[in-house]
Amino acid sequence: MNAILSYMKRNYKVLVFVAVLAVALWSFMLKQQVAASGDPDKDKLLIELLTFVVEKGHYDPAKIDDTFSKGVYKSYLQSIDPSKRFFIQSDIDEFAKYEDKIDDMILNKDLSFFNLTHERLLKRIKESEDFYKAILAKPFDFTTNEEFNVDYEKMPFAKTDADLKKRWEKQLKLSVLSTIIDKQKLQEDIAKGKGDKDSTKPAASDKKKADDGKIKTFTELEKEARESTLKSLNDYFAIIDELKRDEWFSIYINSIAERFDPHTFYFAPDDKDKFDTSMRGSLEGIGAKLQKKGDYIEISELIPGGPAWRGKDLEQGDLIMKVAQGKDEPVDIAGMRLDDVVKKIKGPKGTEVRLTVKKVDGSIKVIPITREIVELEETYAKSSIVKKDGKTYGVINLPKFYINFENKDSRDAAKDVAIEIKRLKEQNIDGIIMDLRDNGGGSLKTVVDMTGLFIPQGPVVQVKSAGAEKEILADTDSSVQWSGPLVVLVNNFSASASEIFAAAIQDYNRGLILGSKHTYGKGTVQNMIDLNQFVRNNSLGNLGALKLTTQKYYRVNGGSTQREGVKSDIVLPDRYAYIEMGERDADNAMPWDKIDTAPFKPVKNNFAGVIENSKRRVSANEQFKLMEENAKWVSEKKDNNTYSLNLDKFKQEVAETEAIAKKFKVLNDYKNQFTFDALPYEKAIFAKDPLLAEKKQRWYESLSKDIYVEEALNVLDDLQPGKSTKNAVTINKKEKMIKTK
Repeated sequence: MNAILSYMKRNYKVLVFVAVLAVALWSFMLKQQVAASGDPDKDKLLIELLTFVVEKGHYDPAKIDDTFSKGVYKSYLQSIDPSKRFFIQSDIDEFAKYEDKIDDMILNKDLSFFNLTHERLLKRIKESEDFYKAILAKPFDFTTNEEFNVDYEKMPFAKTDADLKKRWEKQLKLSVLSTIIDKQKLQEDIAKGKGDKDSTKPAASDKKKADDGKIKTFTELEKEARESTLKSLNDYFAIIDELKRDEWFSIYINSIAERFDPHTFYFAPDDKDKFDTSMRGSLEGIGAKLQKKGDYIEISELIPGGPAWRGKDLEQGDLIMKVAQGKDEPVDIAGMRLDDVVKKIKGPKGTEVRLTVKKVDGSIKVIPITREIVELEETYAKSSIVKKDGKTYGVINLPKFYINFENKDSRDAAKDVAIEIKRLKEQNIDGIIMDLRDNGGGSLKTVVDMTGLFIPQGPVVQVKSAGAEKEILADTDSSVQWSGPLVVLVNNFSASASEIFAAAIQDYNRGLILGSKHTYGKGTVQNMIDLNQFVRNNSLGNLGALKLTTQKYYRVNGGSTQREGVKSDIVLPDRYAYIEMGERDADNAMPWDKIDTAPFKPVKNNFAGVIENSKRRVSANEQFKLMEENAKWVSEKKDNNTYSLNLDKFKQEVAETEAIAKKFKVLNDYKNQFTFDALPYEKAIFAKDPLLAEKKQRWYESLSKDIYVEEALNVLDDLQPGKSTKNAVTINKKEKMIKTK
């Protein structure tokens, strides 16, 4: 998502920016030398550095005024008390006098607002510890007709301490009730012998442990549930108690940084190290990337080839609610920091972690995952061939636009895709599907080179820095690796470099974009700025780094992909169709705009008939109809945030949700009747590497269950020369091969 960072290492404009910024900060540096020795206040220095660097280097810095102040105020309070279970209304009334004054306080390096809220928060946290311990000390009454709404954003703050304690009671009651239902289901499934048939059910080892011939009573289960909830909260508050003041201050300073745009972010020294480590080691553990989502943690991306990806139970958008180590009791992670949740999920290879997740349809599922080291090979481009009606087609999957700038001879996405195309052409293919679904981006240089494989020489993307003339990045190689029928598969999670590629193919009228209504909509470039370089003789310690939005990029037609993304030529139903996601849904996202068109020459293809054929097929397809129905139900379900705290009613609600969800389970059982196969060279490798063969076979099987790939093949079929003059695609008979290493 934060694509194109690697490109910045080569971008001379950024080097110029840093040099200019360093000169601009010369007087600042001299001033801070004195300040550091006379008044070593690191927090004030960070605020001054942040605002100065943003003002000088951000592509379009927001004005620090009352509107900005109100945004920081709201964001900060949401960050430190997302569930509104610490502060009460009198606290908010006291804080509110600063709501439109934070802008002035930032400019004056005044920390009064942070100091007040920080001290009050610590006080309220201590009080809350007494709340939950007293509440969980005695059994709940699940016969009363109570409800609890978990839409914390719309929920008002509690008026009094008594109201807050009542809110804690309902919150804990819901948590315990949910755990009881899970435990009851576990007992029922063990008794029925279903343990090994479903990942949501206990494994055989669990059955041996739990099936002692005795079904536990509701009272026993209720007691166990309260005890496990108490343990989870004790662990959570122990972590909070260990937080240092500078860690809380990082939350405050990021509430300031992120108001400039969603991708400008401050990394404290430890966080910067963790960020670097996560970037290098993101393929270890369960193979999933996580992000904070309210009180819980959301799955933002699954690493192809990783255990979570292979298991097929965990999906993007799932919310992690609890984490258990193997057979241990699950720990409720509500309110935990992302770092702490990551620590619980990561672990040694071969060990098991169990995630209790809330699916996008509202159902709760326990997903066991065995941790592994994910092979880097799985993030590289790969291809498969498939036969349809006497034609042979190739599918190329690209998870990332990867490159290694330090080693020119190493692999990169453009070179690897060129090699895959060459191999596919040796099989006499009649069309290519370029699958960029879930591709969050990567190197800008790589996407320019890769686009050049499909078009003659010409501009690919336009890049603009603040106050500077635009730069046109072009493919300068006139040769074309593949000029035949082309379909690009995208979805809501195709971002940044993926959007550049899809936009260029679309603008050149070179192929058809097929998939979600639109892609993610990230049209900005970030650069990591080390804040320590601007302060000489620093006695305050490591100051961390700032990830700063420095550029925007534009399509060759002049339009930005920011917010809007790339709209598919052929829109297919998907389960996220009615859910808010993407850059357009961030209140502080930079706006869409347009610059001059770059000089480019579109290919003379007429896709009108092909698009109409696809629309007719999709509208008549029962699977797509069910998918559309599922998407609407998911949208309706996500707004249902009220849960009954009455045992019988809660069970009924769960049963009703599961009954409806069961209707849509057939979507996961779909098969498209096509057989996807490896290329000959790879089959020879499989004979010596069974593990690689197993991994690739899983991919081929996933393609055979993919309705989007099926429709992409139908579109390629319609694009074949001679199908009809209306649908014909121009093919360059003098196609040239580019050299590949």
